[in-house]
Amino acid sequence: MLKQITYTLILLSFTMITLLSCKAEQELPNIILLMTDDQGYADISAHGSPDVLTPNMDKLKTQSISLEDFQVSPTCAPTRSAIMTGRHPFKNGITHTILERERMALGIITLPEILKRKNYVSGIFGKWHLGDETAYQPESRGFDEVFIHGAGGIGQAYPGSCADIPDNNYFDPTVKHNGTFVKTKGFCTDVFFTQALAWIKTKSKEKKPFFTYITTNAPHGPFIAPESYKKKFLDQGYPKKAQGFYGMVENIDDNLGVLMEKLEAWNIADTTILIFMSDNGKTYGAQNNVHGKTYNAGMKGFKGGVHEGGTRVPFFIRWPNKFKAGREVSTLLNHFDILPTLAEITTIDISDIIGMDGQSFLPFLTSENYKGEDRYRFYHGGRWPLNPENVGNEEVDKKWIGTMETSDPLNSKFKNVAVRNERYRYVNDKELYDVMKDPGETTNIILENPDIVKQMQLVYDEWWTNIQPFLVNEKAPLSSDKPFWSAYEKQKEFTGIKNWVVSNLN
Repeated sequence: MLKQITYTLILLSFTMITLLSCKAEQELPNIILLMTDDQGYADISAHGSPDVLTPNMDKLKTQSISLEDFQVSPTCAPTRSAIMTGRHPFKNGITHTILERERMALGIITLPEILKRKNYVSGIFGKWHLGDETAYQPESRGFDEVFIHGAGGIGQAYPGSCADIPDNNYFDPTVKHNGTFVKTKGFCTDVFFTQALAWIKTKSKEKKPFFTYITTNAPHGPFIAPESYKKKFLDQGYPKKAQGFYGMVENIDDNLGVLMEKLEAWNIADTTILIFMSDNGKTYGAQNNVHGKTYNAGMKGFKGGVHEGGTRVPFFIRWPNKFKAGREVSTLLNHFDILPTLAEITTIDISDIIGMDGQSFLPFLTSENYKGEDRYRFYHGGRWPLNPENVGNEEVDKKWIGTMETSDPLNSKFKNVAVRNERYRYVNDKELYDVMKDPGETTNIILENPDIVKQMQLVYDEWWTNIQPFLVNEKAPLSSDKPFWSAYEKQKEFTGIKNWVVSNLN
């Protein structure tokens, strides 16, 4: 009898522990991170754009906390790696977007791998751009569901890039879905959102927390949009490239609207963290309006540069159950802060992970009076030339091939680089701006502030020295193969390419 009672108590205890564990898991928020490609801070109507109408982005901002001084890297692959690792991109070995320098170094724990500690499932839909060889692909870095194009853009196949599949297009693109290439139907952005929504719907029914990473290749060039989205800009006299760029932005906005509607319809909006951001500043020159100008919210610089216009992006974070809507946070925050923030929100212990640069900004989201420490941030465009010894017989654009001297990163120490703290931006060892008083960086005050410059130089010298051992891709030989290309051709020959069918979203 005593044994039976003891057994019953043990069974009841085990059942209670299991139920409590399941309840805790169910209370974890779902996470959706939507990141557009080359959409600047200015390309939202709520941020003053005279060009686009983005009612859904505007609505999301009113429902979110908006981080008004959120900074990323000057180009896309570096930013993506910082989000995935909580580390500065150079510490991930990423100094370029091509030439094997876009590969996120192996052996670094990633955001989806960290989320697995609390049984999250993770899916990526769109652009990866952190390495095309198998070991570098998202399915090898913690993602459970993968629906992506290759290289840095759909159809990209120029010398020095591992390349997407041959002759791929923005309309009806061929996409790699969990290792198998499938032929889709429709405009690429619509395709990525639709597949992401189908996956979200399925996972929401399974009662397991999920991380959905929607990474559109739009509005990145070559600025192709559906005719229905271009027509408005065509009728208003916008140049051809601007028609495509702004058309893509408004198409993204419509898809965001559908996403928000579905989260409500599926009763998961309140328990889902929804983040909207871009990967770098606005692309220069392709978005002139009818007056031949490019609106950039008064900021200096564009994508690829290290002034404010190259690295400041929109960042909205919504969690109806926890965060007060409509607030703006003006504190300087960065892309590598996302991972530790999500780790703190999900109560995942990351104290065992060394080398992280980011700090959680959750206190800024939960308290209106929180004051954090003033940190230095470092922005470097990278992209120095290749050492000719590393080129071999591979076809590479001559503009990327340098000499022994110019290919040494040490000779690019002060080329396209900035140091930021809350108040100042120090650029190329030649310029200093008080971005609190002069957000447009119109007045160089370097001569009047030698002490500030000296301190900026000291912290940058220390950072630059410490970062050198992490530049693991600099001497990597160029790939003799195009992984996506060869895998696609092999599948095409042996099994063929099947049409993609999305599940019902109703």
